Amino acid sequence: MTSCGCLVHEKSGGHGGDAAANGNGKIAPGARCGSCARKWRSRSEAIFPIYVMGSSRPSSVAAARSIVDSAGDPIWDAVKSEAKSEAEKEPILSSFLYASVLSHDCLEQALSFVLANRLEDPTLLATQLIDIFNDVMMNNKDICRSIRLDAQAFKDRDPACAQYSWAILYLKGYQSLESYRIAHVLWNQGRRVLALALQSRISEVFAVDIHPAAKIGEGILLDHGTGLVIGETAVVGNWVSLMQGVTLGGTGKEHGDRHPKIGQGALVGAGATILGNINVGEGAMIAAGSLVLKDVPPHSMAVGNPAKVVGYTEKEDPSLTMKHDARRDYFEHVAIRFSDDTPNGESSFYH
Repeated sequence: MTSCGCLVHEKSGGHGGDAAANGNGKIAPGARCGSCARKWRSRSEAIFPIYVMGSSRPSSVAAARSIVDSAGDPIWDAVKSEAKSEAEKEPILSSFLYASVLSHDCLEQALSFVLANRLEDPTLLATQLIDIFNDVMMNNKDICRSIRLDAQAFKDRDPACAQYSWAILYLKGYQSLESYRIAHVLWNQGRRVLALALQSRISEVFAVDIHPAAKIGEGILLDHGTGLVIGETAVVGNWVSLMQGVTLGGTGKEHGDRHPKIGQGALVGAGATILGNINVGEGAMIAAGSLVLKDVPPHSMAVGNPAKVVGYTEKEDPSLTMKHDARRDYFEHVAIRFSDDTPNGESSFYH
Protein backbone atom coordinates (compact mmCIF):
# COMPACT_ATOMS: atom_id res chain seq x y z
CA MET A 1 0.00 0.00 0.00
CA THR A 2 1.12 3.53 -0.61
CA SER A 3 0.27 7.05 0.35
CA CYS A 4 -1.88 7.35 -2.77
CA GLY A 5 -4.23 4.79 -1.25
CA CYS A 6 -3.91 2.26 -4.06
CA LEU A 7 -2.95 -1.38 -3.86
CA VAL A 8 -2.40 -3.49 -6.93
CA HIS A 9 -1.98 -7.23 -6.59
CA GLU A 10 -1.31 -9.98 -9.03
CA LYS A 11 -4.17 -11.70 -10.73
CA SER A 12 -4.31 -15.21 -9.34
CA GLY A 13 -4.31 -18.16 -11.66
CA GLY A 14 -5.66 -21.68 -11.59
CA HIS A 15 -7.41 -22.02 -8.29
CA GLY A 16 -8.25 -18.34 -7.85
CA GLY A 17 -5.89 -16.97 -5.27
CA ASP A 18 -4.60 -19.82 -3.10
CA ALA A 19 -1.19 -18.21 -2.94
CA ALA A 20 -0.60 -19.34 0.64
CA ALA A 21 -0.21 -22.90 -0.58
CA ASN A 22 2.14 -22.23 -3.47
CA GLY A 23 4.51 -19.62 -2.12
CA ASN A 24 3.15 -16.50 -3.80
CA GLY A 25 2.88 -14.82 -0.44
CA LYS A 26 6.53 -13.68 -0.39
CA ILE A 27 6.74 -9.95 -0.83
CA ALA A 28 9.55 -8.44 -2.85
CA PRO A 29 10.59 -4.80 -3.01
CA GLY A 30 10.22 -3.22 -6.41
CA ALA A 31 8.67 -0.40 -8.36
CA ARG A 32 6.81 2.45 -6.75
CA CYS A 33 3.05 2.99 -6.79
CA GLY A 34 3.36 6.00 -9.08
CA SER A 35 3.22 3.70 -12.09
CA CYS A 36 0.08 1.83 -11.06
CA ALA A 37 -2.35 4.38 -12.46
CA ARG A 38 -0.64 4.17 -15.84
CA LYS A 39 -0.02 0.43 -16.05
CA TRP A 40 -3.13 -1.16 -14.64
CA ARG A 41 -6.39 0.24 -15.97
CA SER A 42 -8.82 -2.63 -15.68
CA ARG A 43 -12.53 -3.17 -15.35
CA SER A 44 -12.00 -3.65 -11.62
CA GLU A 45 -10.72 -0.13 -11.08
CA ALA A 46 -14.21 1.34 -10.90
CA ILE A 47 -15.34 -1.41 -8.58
CA PHE A 48 -12.30 -1.37 -6.29
CA PRO A 49 -11.55 2.35 -5.93
CA ILE A 50 -8.94 1.79 -3.22
CA TYR A 51 -7.55 -1.64 -4.04
CA VAL A 52 -7.18 -2.05 -7.78
CA MET A 53 -6.53 -5.51 -9.19
CA GLY A 54 -3.90 -5.71 -11.91
CA SER A 55 -2.28 -7.82 -14.56
CA SER A 56 -0.36 -11.02 -13.97
CA ARG A 57 2.49 -9.98 -16.28
CA PRO A 58 5.89 -10.44 -14.57
CA SER A 59 6.63 -6.70 -14.53
CA SER A 60 3.24 -6.00 -12.97
CA VAL A 61 3.69 -8.70 -10.35
CA ALA A 62 6.98 -7.27 -9.12
CA ALA A 63 5.49 -3.80 -8.75
CA ALA A 64 2.33 -5.16 -7.14
CA ARG A 65 4.24 -7.03 -4.46
CA SER A 66 6.18 -3.92 -3.51
CA ILE A 67 2.97 -1.96 -3.03
CA VAL A 68 1.66 -4.40 -0.41
CA ASP A 69 4.52 -3.48 1.95
CA SER A 70 4.34 0.25 1.33
CA ALA A 71 3.23 2.75 3.96
CA GLY A 72 -0.42 3.52 4.62
CA ASP A 73 -3.60 1.52 5.01
CA PRO A 74 -6.68 3.41 3.78
CA ILE A 75 -9.19 0.74 4.78
CA TRP A 76 -7.85 0.49 8.33
CA ASP A 77 -7.86 4.29 8.55
CA ALA A 78 -11.49 4.28 7.43
CA VAL A 79 -12.45 1.59 9.95
CA LYS A 80 -10.91 3.58 12.82
CA SER A 81 -12.57 6.81 11.72
CA GLU A 82 -15.94 5.09 11.41
CA ALA A 83 -15.58 3.47 14.84
CA LYS A 84 -14.76 6.81 16.46
CA SER A 85 -17.78 8.42 14.85
CA GLU A 86 -20.10 5.58 15.85
CA ALA A 87 -18.82 5.64 19.43
CA GLU A 88 -19.76 9.31 19.67
CA LYS A 89 -23.22 8.68 18.21
CA GLU A 90 -23.95 5.60 20.32
CA PRO A 91 -22.19 5.85 23.71
CA ILE A 92 -23.64 2.49 24.73
CA LEU A 93 -21.37 0.90 22.08
CA SER A 94 -18.27 2.90 22.93
CA SER A 95 -16.69 0.13 25.05
CA PHE A 96 -17.39 -2.46 22.36
CA LEU A 97 -15.95 -0.25 19.63
CA TYR A 98 -12.88 0.57 21.69
CA ALA A 99 -12.18 -3.10 22.48
CA SER A 100 -12.89 -4.25 18.93
CA VAL A 101 -11.24 -1.51 16.88
CA LEU A 102 -9.80 1.54 18.59
CA SER A 103 -7.50 -0.30 20.98
CA HIS A 104 -5.68 -2.09 18.16
CA ASP A 105 -2.79 -1.07 15.94
CA CYS A 106 -3.88 -2.65 12.66
CA LEU A 107 -6.75 -4.32 10.86
CA GLU A 108 -5.30 -7.79 11.43
CA GLN A 109 -5.28 -7.37 15.20
CA ALA A 110 -8.78 -5.92 15.28
CA LEU A 111 -10.17 -8.71 13.09
CA SER A 112 -8.43 -11.35 15.21
CA PHE A 113 -10.13 -9.92 18.31
CA VAL A 114 -13.56 -9.79 16.65
CA LEU A 115 -13.40 -13.30 15.21
CA ALA A 116 -11.98 -14.87 18.36
CA ASN A 117 -14.77 -13.46 20.47
CA ARG A 118 -17.39 -14.65 17.98
CA LEU A 119 -15.98 -18.18 17.75
CA GLU A 120 -14.94 -18.87 21.32
CA ASP A 121 -16.42 -21.81 23.22
CA PRO A 122 -15.36 -23.90 26.24
CA THR A 123 -12.83 -25.73 24.04
CA LEU A 124 -11.55 -22.82 21.95
CA LEU A 125 -10.94 -19.96 24.36
CA ALA A 126 -10.94 -16.42 23.01
CA THR A 127 -7.47 -15.68 24.36
CA GLN A 128 -6.07 -18.75 22.63
CA LEU A 129 -7.86 -17.97 19.37
CA ILE A 130 -6.58 -14.40 19.37
CA ASP A 131 -3.00 -15.65 19.55
CA ILE A 132 -3.59 -18.18 16.76
CA PHE A 133 -5.41 -15.72 14.51
CA ASN A 134 -2.85 -12.99 15.06
CA ASP A 135 0.00 -15.36 14.27
CA VAL A 136 -1.66 -16.46 11.02
CA MET A 137 -2.71 -13.03 9.78
CA MET A 138 0.35 -11.07 10.80
CA ASN A 139 2.63 -13.53 9.01
CA ASN A 140 0.70 -14.16 5.81
CA LYS A 141 0.69 -11.45 3.16
CA ASP A 142 -2.06 -13.17 1.19
CA ILE A 143 -4.52 -12.86 4.07
CA CYS A 144 -3.44 -9.27 4.71
CA ARG A 145 -4.42 -8.49 1.14
CA SER A 146 -7.53 -10.67 1.07
CA ILE A 147 -9.21 -9.24 4.17
CA ARG A 148 -8.96 -5.77 2.62
CA LEU A 149 -10.12 -6.78 -0.84
CA ASP A 150 -13.04 -8.65 0.74
CA ALA A 151 -13.97 -5.62 2.83
CA GLN A 152 -13.91 -3.50 -0.31
CA ALA A 153 -16.11 -6.05 -2.08
CA PHE A 154 -18.71 -5.96 0.70
CA LYS A 155 -18.83 -2.18 0.75
CA ASP A 156 -19.04 -1.86 -3.02
CA ARG A 157 -21.51 -4.63 -3.81
CA ASP A 158 -23.80 -4.80 -0.77
CA PRO A 159 -26.03 -1.71 -0.46
CA ALA A 160 -26.67 -2.66 3.18
CA CYS A 161 -22.95 -2.28 3.99
CA ALA A 162 -22.46 1.48 4.17
CA GLN A 163 -19.11 1.34 6.00
CA TYR A 164 -16.05 -0.88 6.09
CA SER A 165 -16.45 -1.26 9.85
CA TRP A 166 -19.93 -2.71 9.40
CA ALA A 167 -18.53 -5.64 7.45
CA ILE A 168 -15.83 -6.32 10.02
CA LEU A 169 -17.99 -5.92 13.12
CA TYR A 170 -21.48 -7.03 12.12
CA LEU A 171 -21.72 -8.94 8.83
CA LYS A 172 -21.37 -12.69 9.30
CA GLY A 173 -20.73 -13.23 5.60
CA TYR A 174 -17.48 -11.31 5.94
CA GLN A 175 -16.62 -12.77 9.34
CA SER A 176 -17.18 -16.36 8.21
CA LEU A 177 -15.10 -15.78 5.07
CA GLU A 178 -12.11 -14.45 6.98
CA SER A 179 -12.46 -17.22 9.58
CA TYR A 180 -12.30 -19.72 6.72
CA ARG A 181 -9.14 -18.03 5.41
CA ILE A 182 -7.43 -18.63 8.75
CA ALA A 183 -8.59 -22.26 8.83
CA HIS A 184 -7.31 -22.68 5.27
CA VAL A 185 -3.83 -21.54 6.24
CA LEU A 186 -3.85 -23.89 9.25
CA TRP A 187 -4.96 -26.75 6.98
CA ASN A 188 -2.08 -26.09 4.60
CA GLN A 189 0.33 -25.94 7.55
CA GLY A 190 -0.68 -29.46 8.52
CA ARG A 191 -2.73 -28.37 11.55
CA ARG A 192 -5.78 -30.11 10.14
CA VAL A 193 -7.48 -31.07 13.39
CA LEU A 194 -7.50 -27.45 14.51
CA ALA A 195 -8.69 -26.35 11.05
CA LEU A 196 -11.59 -28.81 11.23
CA ALA A 197 -12.44 -27.68 14.75
CA LEU A 198 -12.63 -24.11 13.45
CA GLN A 199 -14.78 -25.21 10.51
CA SER A 200 -17.22 -26.85 12.90
CA ARG A 201 -17.38 -23.76 15.08
CA ILE A 202 -17.76 -21.42 12.07
CA SER A 203 -20.69 -23.52 10.92
CA GLU A 204 -22.32 -23.36 14.35
CA VAL A 205 -21.90 -19.62 14.79
CA PHE A 206 -22.42 -18.28 11.27
CA ALA A 207 -24.42 -21.08 9.54
CA VAL A 208 -21.70 -21.09 6.87
CA ASP A 209 -19.90 -24.38 6.20
CA ILE A 210 -16.71 -24.04 4.15
CA HIS A 211 -14.23 -26.89 4.20
CA PRO A 212 -10.79 -25.53 5.12
CA ALA A 213 -9.21 -27.27 2.10
CA ALA A 214 -11.42 -25.38 -0.37
CA LYS A 215 -9.65 -22.71 -2.42
CA ILE A 216 -11.25 -19.27 -2.49
CA GLY A 217 -9.89 -16.21 -4.26
CA GLU A 218 -9.90 -12.54 -3.26
CA GLY A 219 -12.47 -9.77 -3.47
CA ILE A 220 -15.24 -12.19 -2.49
CA LEU A 221 -18.75 -11.29 -1.38
CA LEU A 222 -20.76 -13.76 0.72
CA ASP A 223 -24.03 -11.85 0.83
CA HIS A 224 -25.78 -12.85 4.07
CA GLY A 225 -23.94 -16.19 4.00
CA THR A 226 -26.64 -18.19 5.79
CA GLY A 227 -26.83 -21.76 4.52
CA LEU A 228 -23.73 -21.51 2.32
CA VAL A 229 -21.90 -24.83 1.83
CA ILE A 230 -18.57 -25.18 -0.01
CA GLY A 231 -16.97 -28.61 -0.32
CA GLU A 232 -13.40 -29.77 0.14
CA THR A 233 -12.18 -29.64 -3.47
CA ALA A 234 -14.23 -26.64 -4.58
CA VAL A 235 -12.43 -23.68 -6.15
CA VAL A 236 -13.81 -20.13 -6.20
CA GLY A 237 -12.04 -17.52 -8.31
CA ASN A 238 -11.41 -13.85 -7.64
CA TRP A 239 -14.24 -11.29 -7.50
CA VAL A 240 -16.99 -13.92 -7.15
CA SER A 241 -20.27 -13.10 -5.38
CA LEU A 242 -22.21 -15.87 -3.64
CA MET A 243 -25.68 -15.31 -2.22
CA GLN A 244 -27.27 -17.12 0.72
CA GLY A 245 -28.08 -20.81 0.55
CA VAL A 246 -25.58 -21.63 -2.21
CA THR A 247 -24.21 -25.18 -2.28
CA LEU A 248 -20.98 -26.13 -4.06
CA GLY A 249 -21.17 -29.86 -3.43
CA GLY A 250 -20.32 -33.32 -4.63
CA THR A 251 -22.62 -35.95 -6.13
CA GLY A 252 -21.71 -39.03 -4.12
CA LYS A 253 -19.15 -40.51 -1.77
CA GLU A 254 -16.33 -40.75 -4.27
CA HIS A 255 -12.94 -39.38 -3.27
CA GLY A 256 -10.68 -37.01 -5.18
CA ASP A 257 -11.57 -33.86 -7.08
CA ARG A 258 -15.36 -33.85 -6.84
CA HIS A 259 -16.58 -30.28 -6.32
CA PRO A 260 -17.36 -27.33 -8.62
CA LYS A 261 -14.90 -24.78 -9.96
CA ILE A 262 -16.32 -21.23 -10.08
CA GLY A 263 -14.58 -18.84 -12.48
CA GLN A 264 -13.64 -15.30 -11.52
CA GLY A 265 -16.34 -12.68 -11.72
CA ALA A 266 -19.19 -15.20 -11.50
CA LEU A 267 -22.43 -14.47 -9.63
CA VAL A 268 -24.30 -17.36 -7.97
CA GLY A 269 -27.87 -16.56 -6.91
CA ALA A 270 -29.61 -17.43 -3.68
CA GLY A 271 -30.36 -21.11 -3.13
CA ALA A 272 -28.46 -22.27 -6.21
CA THR A 273 -26.99 -25.78 -6.04
CA ILE A 274 -23.95 -26.68 -8.14
CA LEU A 275 -22.89 -30.32 -7.91
CA GLY A 276 -19.90 -32.31 -9.08
CA ASN A 277 -16.52 -31.55 -10.60
CA ILE A 278 -17.88 -29.11 -13.16
CA ASN A 279 -16.85 -25.65 -14.31
CA VAL A 280 -18.80 -22.43 -14.06
CA GLY A 281 -17.03 -20.11 -16.46
CA GLU A 282 -15.65 -16.64 -15.81
CA GLY A 283 -18.31 -13.95 -15.59
CA ALA A 284 -21.17 -16.48 -15.61
CA MET A 285 -24.41 -16.01 -13.69
CA ILE A 286 -26.35 -18.80 -12.00
CA ALA A 287 -29.95 -17.79 -11.33
CA ALA A 288 -31.45 -18.18 -7.86
CA GLY A 289 -32.76 -21.66 -7.10
CA SER A 290 -31.04 -23.33 -10.04
CA LEU A 291 -29.62 -26.86 -9.99
CA VAL A 292 -26.43 -26.98 -12.05
CA LEU A 293 -25.12 -30.40 -13.10
CA LYS A 294 -23.16 -29.50 -16.26
CA ASP A 295 -20.46 -27.01 -17.20
CA VAL A 296 -21.62 -23.43 -17.67
CA PRO A 297 -19.76 -21.45 -20.39
CA PRO A 298 -18.07 -18.13 -19.55
CA HIS A 299 -20.24 -14.99 -19.52
CA SER A 300 -23.46 -16.97 -19.78
CA MET A 301 -26.57 -17.27 -17.64
CA ALA A 302 -27.92 -20.63 -16.46
CA VAL A 303 -31.47 -20.97 -15.15
CA GLY A 304 -33.70 -23.77 -13.95
CA ASN A 305 -33.80 -27.29 -12.52
CA PRO A 306 -31.82 -28.75 -14.15
CA ALA A 307 -30.18 -25.52 -15.24
CA LYS A 308 -29.91 -24.61 -18.92
CA VAL A 309 -28.03 -21.78 -20.56
CA VAL A 310 -30.48 -19.07 -21.63
CA GLY A 311 -28.09 -16.48 -23.02
CA TYR A 312 -24.78 -14.78 -22.49
CA THR A 313 -23.18 -11.38 -22.28
CA GLU A 314 -19.75 -9.96 -22.89
CA LYS A 315 -20.37 -7.06 -20.54
CA GLU A 316 -18.98 -6.44 -17.06
CA ASP A 317 -18.78 -9.37 -14.67
CA PRO A 318 -22.16 -9.93 -12.98
CA SER A 319 -20.46 -10.40 -9.61
CA LEU A 320 -19.51 -6.73 -9.72
CA THR A 321 -22.81 -5.36 -11.01
CA MET A 322 -24.88 -7.74 -8.82
CA LYS A 323 -27.61 -7.78 -11.46
CA HIS A 324 -29.71 -10.92 -11.10
CA ASP A 325 -32.39 -10.08 -13.65
CA ALA A 326 -32.81 -11.85 -16.99
CA ARG A 327 -34.29 -9.10 -19.15
CA ARG A 328 -34.06 -9.70 -22.88
CA ASP A 329 -31.91 -6.60 -23.31
CA TYR A 330 -29.42 -7.98 -20.78
CA PHE A 331 -27.99 -10.30 -23.40
CA GLU A 332 -25.95 -9.20 -26.36
CA HIS A 333 -26.35 -12.48 -28.23
CA VAL A 334 -28.77 -15.39 -28.34
CA ALA A 335 -27.22 -18.57 -27.00
CA ILE A 336 -27.66 -20.57 -30.20
CA ARG A 337 -24.04 -21.66 -29.89
CA PHE A 338 -25.10 -23.83 -26.92
CA SER A 339 -27.76 -25.68 -28.96
CA ASP A 340 -25.61 -28.80 -29.09
CA ASP A 341 -26.64 -29.51 -25.51
CA THR A 342 -30.29 -29.92 -26.51
CA PRO A 343 -32.06 -32.70 -28.46
CA ASN A 344 -32.25 -32.42 -32.27
CA GLY A 345 -29.94 -29.41 -32.25
CA GLU A 346 -32.68 -27.09 -30.97
CA SER A 347 -31.71 -23.83 -29.34
CA SER A 348 -31.63 -23.79 -25.53
CA PHE A 349 -32.49 -20.09 -25.40
CA TYR A 350 -35.53 -19.31 -23.26
CA HIS A 351 -38.00 -16.66 -24.45
